Amino acid sequence: MIKMMRAAAAVAILTSGMGSVGCVGAGASGRPTLEDRARNVYDPCYPERYNHAARQAVLAPFAQQVHNGQVLNQTIFTYYFETGSDKLTSAGVEKLDSISRTRPAPDPKLYLQTAMDVPVTDATAGKITELRADLDAKRAAAIQKYLATVPSFAPISYEIFVHNPATPGINAEFSANPYRASGQGYRGGLVGLTGSGAVSTGGGQGTSLSSPAGTGSGGGTVAPR
Repeated sequence: MIKMMRAAAAVAILTSGMGSVGCVGAGASGRPTLEDRARNVYDPCYPERYNHAARQAVLAPFAQQVHNGQVLNQTIFTYYFETGSDKLTSAGVEKLDSISRTRPAPDPKLYLQTAMDVPVTDATAGKITELRADLDAKRAAAIQKYLATVPSFAPISYEIFVHNPATPGINAEFSANPYRASGQGYRGGLVGLTGSGAVSTGGGQGTSLSSPAGTGSGGGTVAPR
């Protein structure tokens, strides 16, 4: 009986030892196989492993830009409130409506630009931080109060974080000038360059866009060379 118990214990110890080896291959002699040695020389996951790393290196900066754009889109700037007040303007109401209508579901994380419209004077210089924090809290409460009145198919718990981003935008002249000139027809970026013989018209109704052999005097098109 004692011999049988000792044999069973030996089998259990041997089995647990084999389990600890895991996926490490071993030949009949217990030494690493040729495949195990080859894995020490080359990467069996090539090139997928490196393609994944390269893909992440390319997408990571773009993902950061997308995140930054989403944060700015979710930001309620100070100009959406009346100056020095927590009252939303009509533009602020439209902004909150736009956010709440996002499909398939609105992003519950909102951002509030800190109250930089609080004037700094000799009387407020020593407590400007407290004044801004107090107005930030009132504006956040006003946002929550309005969003609670917006119809939604499912209850949404909005979170509001305060930060101080730069106001996004570009010089309006870049878009205003082409808009004003749009009524005069399209104008390309290269100005003052005229071609010689690029377009030839006949004496009548014909037009040729090829390099002409000459100018016609009739009603047909000028044949190219």
